[in-house]
Amino acid sequence: MERFNIICPCCEATITIDAQTGAVLSHEVQKKVLGSFEDLKGELSKQKDMRDQLFAQEMSSVKDRERLLDEKFKEALKRADKDTGIPFRNPLDMD
Repeated sequence: MERFNIICPCCEATITIDAQTGAVLSHEVQKKVLGSFEDLKGELSKQKDMRDQLFAQEMSSVKDRERLLDEKFKEALKRADKDTGIPFRNPLDMD
């Protein structure tokens, strides 16, 4: 009886399959290596630093966004002051 041993690319489990029938004969899950407490603590501190950096970027973009909106509003006011002689015509009313 011929068998195939396949290693799963997702979970790295070893699957033994019968060549004639294609039935799964066995499934052995690979033992997960648990990190030490210090490794987990280091990973959490890296994640915290990443979150703090992203938060700081968003805060600076929000501050900059307010300035940009003010400039756009001032430009729109300037254009509105120049076009006072022309009455507004709604494009939907031109039927």
